[in-house]
Amino acid sequence: MDFKDYYEILGVQPNVDKKVIQQTFRQLARKHHPDVNPGNKDAEEKFKTINEAYQVLSDVKQRKKYDELRAQYQQWQKTGGQQQQDFDWQNWSTQPDKGTRTQYANAEDLEDLFGNASPYSDFFSNIFGGKANSGRSAPISPRRGRDVEYEVDLTLEEAFHGADRSLEIDGRRIKAGIPVGVRTGSRVRLADQAEQGQNGGPAGDLYLIIKILPNAIFEREGDDLHMDVPLDIFTAISGGEVRIPTLEKPLTLTIPPRTNANQSFRIRGKGMPRLGDAKTRGDLFARITLVLPDALTDQEVNSISMLASARQKQVPSNEVKL
Repeated sequence: MDFKDYYEILGVQPNVDKKVIQQTFRQLARKHHPDVNPGNKDAEEKFKTINEAYQVLSDVKQRKKYDELRAQYQQWQKTGGQQQQDFDWQNWSTQPDKGTRTQYANAEDLEDLFGNASPYSDFFSNIFGGKANSGRSAPISPRRGRDVEYEVDLTLEEAFHGADRSLEIDGRRIKAGIPVGVRTGSRVRLADQAEQGQNGGPAGDLYLIIKILPNAIFEREGDDLHMDVPLDIFTAISGGEVRIPTLEKPLTLTIPPRTNANQSFRIRGKGMPRLGDAKTRGDLFARITLVLPDALTDQEVNSISMLASARQKQVPSNEVKL
């Protein structure tokens, strides 16, 4: 029988509190769980070992007994002890059927993962009575299947109109409906669509984690949309109309005379639908960017130059002092 240093196995100091042990165990369990590492025997053994360590160190009485055993074992080593079979295990072994009946620390019953054989080492079984929980003497109870998260990429248009996705979960094809108004980070719950339950238990839930892809025209802020509207200087000065796109259909934006660059026009109710209340919409903000008209003629350029010259005579330009 080999001594197990449970603190070393979890990678924690002997003086840490129970909360640290719990947090460390959860991290290691997620990393080495057999469902995450199918067919990986090394990960399977590692998972068994960290579970065993947690069983002892998370229980006040068992941890106290282990700390005393660990201290005596280390003292025995310092005095020259080398062959583990020579250590006096008899004073520490649990009598048959007198050990604590172990409760599994992880969400899955280890016997479902590894069969009816005990998932514990000889060290644990002899010192803490882990063999008392091997086999299936108790009735098998239903167990709910695990929840599953699935990341889904959506275009902004799909988030606006809603979308369907065909997914494959555990060999099953699932048609998932995604509601309008979702945004990056939204969690769409599909009840009973994840891992199947065991022994008659219900299935877990499937959670779609939404990621909205960048859009070439619109920027989203909450339920509002922002866009740039290129506008020629003639329309900006004299006013007019310009057609702009939306996520539904194009609309006409009226430009008042003397419109400056970066001026923003708010178009109410033309933004994104609100998640859970599709009839409520955010707003669309159209920000003006000034551009030169295409293919200016020499006559147009001369006319603009004459206008600029006349204006400079009427309104003295501001001097920039360096």
